[in-house]
Amino acid sequence: MSTMRAAVLTTPKCFDVREVPLPPIGPEDVLVRVQRTGICGTDIHIFNGHYAVDRLPLIPGHEFCGTIAERGANVRHLAVGTRVVVDINIGCGTCFWCRRNEVLNCAEVTQVGIGRDGAFADYVAVPARLAIPVEADIADEVLVLTEPVACVVRAARKARATFGQSVFIFGAGPIGNLHVQMMRLVGAAPIIVADLSAERCRMALEAGADAAVSDPALVKQTVLGMTGGRGADLVIESVGNRKLYEQAFDLTRRGGHVAFFGITSPGETVPIDILRTVLEEGSLKGSVAGMGEDVHDALTLLSHGRFRTDDFTKASYPLERIQEAFATLSERPQHLKTQIAIAT
Repeated sequence: MSTMRAAVLTTPKCFDVREVPLPPIGPEDVLVRVQRTGICGTDIHIFNGHYAVDRLPLIPGHEFCGTIAERGANVRHLAVGTRVVVDINIGCGTCFWCRRNEVLNCAEVTQVGIGRDGAFADYVAVPARLAIPVEADIADEVLVLTEPVACVVRAARKARATFGQSVFIFGAGPIGNLHVQMMRLVGAAPIIVADLSAERCRMALEAGADAAVSDPALVKQTVLGMTGGRGADLVIESVGNRKLYEQAFDLTRRGGHVAFFGITSPGETVPIDILRTVLEEGSLKGSVAGMGEDVHDALTLLSHGRFRTDDFTKASYPLERIQEAFATLSERPQHLKTQIAIAT
């Protein structure tokens, strides 16, 4: 076997499903036979030409699970046939940032499906050290959620979220819903979410939010009303909208924290009142991808059923219909996640 099926994004909004050469592996790598791959918000940005356009043509896809099909000559800890998920962040492994589990700041970093070919294909090659064996009896459609859950695990860590904190979340889409569930796991209360979609607000309430607002005019009064007039301890922007980032500071209490999570276009900025931030001891921190222990922890949480996943597993398309899957995403708000079934 020298070729495989792959969905190649040749130009923005145009997938070409075709035969491509099987990816080669080095002595420290493994070849993973892909079972399922989820469509991520970042994939949508790439598809629409808003992100990583300079890397096209590209095989996207980074939320995936599969089995080891082949291993490099130096790989001993993973047997052929082992089910795995993958930490998609590939750094040098030895620099200051890699040692601190801040791999995205490594000068040599690349990401599977974003900076190099990914998992909208029959096979994907990855460093063996980043392939994580799956020991639990967990369905593939749940297992593919490991990467996005790792992202919200890291965001909670970065924000130092803890019990009794009030949290407001912009966005009740797939990642916003996972933020709601993560905040519930750490004991935050109340949890308030806002989204223009009434359907997704309903799903956020089912996932554990205490309030969900679909009317933008009601956001501020809802947050203030549920936090004793102070504002939220923590505000998470998970949409990637500059105006929402600006609004986030007005919804945060004195001494509160704003979590920068949603991806905007390059170069977008927001004004920050420096004096107010200093005097009120406010803070902000960015977070975008789970890595290292975040991925292991996400797998553990999913393996033990800590996340409600039903709304993430209802939509599935074969690889040959990936163009349709992407083109109809906005028409299916009731599907928090659309997955591509690769292996047959």
